[in-house]
Amino acid sequence: MLRDITIGQYFPGNSLIHRLDPRFKIVITVLYIIMLFAGGTYTGLAIGAAYALIAIALSKIKPKMFVKSIKPIMPFLLITALINLLLVSSGEILWQWKFLKITDAGINISVFMIIRIVLLIAGTSLLTYTTSPITLTDAIERLLSPLKKLKFPVHELAMMMSIALRFIPTLIEETDKIMSAQKARGAEIDTGSFITRARNLVSILVPLFISSFRRADELATAMECRCYNGGAGRTRLRQLKSAPRDYAALFVTAAFLAGVIIIGRIWS
Repeated sequence: MLRDITIGQYFPGNSLIHRLDPRFKIVITVLYIIMLFAGGTYTGLAIGAAYALIAIALSKIKPKMFVKSIKPIMPFLLITALINLLLVSSGEILWQWKFLKITDAGINISVFMIIRIVLLIAGTSLLTYTTSPITLTDAIERLLSPLKKLKFPVHELAMMMSIALRFIPTLIEETDKIMSAQKARGAEIDTGSFITRARNLVSILVPLFISSFRRADELATAMECRCYNGGAGRTRLRQLKSAPRDYAALFVTAAFLAGVIIIGRIWS
């Protein structure tokens, strides 16, 4: 299960999506999120789904990687669907037991929320799949650079976000190793009662926290040895330059968003 988590991973490539300016990709991702939440109808979600499928096809990343990104949130999806299914009281009642009831409106809202969350995860995962952490850090810093006039620590914030994304796969791999080691020692992690598994979870969390703090200390020491002192006076190896394809991608995204908003106005 842990090996299916692909959050924060980067898959090198030379596709059109890979070659887009990371600053534009961040803005496009924000517009895509707005697109999903602006579409209050299935038609709006269908437009968002079409946009996501086109982007995934252009990225040339295997679809199974996006399926893996959705697997870890399946329990959350089921809980969200169950809550909406049982607690929505409007609409025609299809089943009822005491205070619990299922209505056609509850089913509609549950299905709608699941589709929206799946599209949200799949679409936003494309940002980290096609952008390296270093490039993403530079893009975030450039986008937030106007805040430097307000003495906001833009570089430090971008660096923290980059480090967090970079170490997600490392921590997942470390957790998998610890779980395998504990299972070899007889720990019942996947079997036994809920209380037993919750108690044995401590044997995983403690070594994981110790390993995380050790990695953080080693990273801080390495940065100090390389005379890292923040963003003051730093130069960049790669300069971010926009191209016509970046503006074209932004225009297409804005067109899709406008279509969703217009359809929402018509159907409302």
